[in-house]
Amino acid sequence: MKNERKTEVYYSVFPKQTRGPVSAVYEIFDSLKTSVVIIFLIFMLAVRVVGVEGDSMVPTLNDGDRLIIASAPRTSERGDIIIIAQPWERDNSLVKRVIGVGGDTIDIDFENGYVYVNGEKQTEEYVKELTHINYDMQFPLTVPEGCVFVMGDNRNESLDSRSSRIGFIDENYVLGKALFRLHPDAKKL
Repeated sequence: MKNERKTEVYYSVFPKQTRGPVSAVYEIFDSLKTSVVIIFLIFMLAVRVVGVEGDSMVPTLNDGDRLIIASAPRTSERGDIIIIAQPWERDNSLVKRVIGVGGDTIDIDFENGYVYVNGEKQTEEYVKELTHINYDMQFPLTVPEGCVFVMGDNRNESLDSRSSRIGFIDENYVLGKALFRLHPDAKKL
């Protein structure tokens, strides 16, 4: 026979350990503690809950509604409902809809109430009324790169980018995008 190697198999048997009630409670507490920390980090870094104040987004959102927003840095797209920090009023944030992004040309026919983006008339089923109120911005206008043009869905009751007081919103001031409405009925936006 050639060099055959013989192998031996060894088994280890460990005695069954019984856990006491204190040990079981400690393991449950430890698991809960880890879960709470993970949920806290998700809500601090990825999503937030914010409240809606005012009627500028009626009929989509109402005063008192609660929103879950994605707070991860991202670029805004036309149609997104975003939450904006106001550098001119630090205690208030705005909830508005993105109408135009950097490079878009916005024009509004206030007589007939229609909004045009890059020459295309927008179909806006979400608005309460057509847009007949103008503030002091001159149209048509082009949205600067890195900024967005926003309006409320309640066009004739909303102070928004049509006013130089709000104007173009630098994307650095966008706190997040609305994902779901929590109150009164959960609904994806």
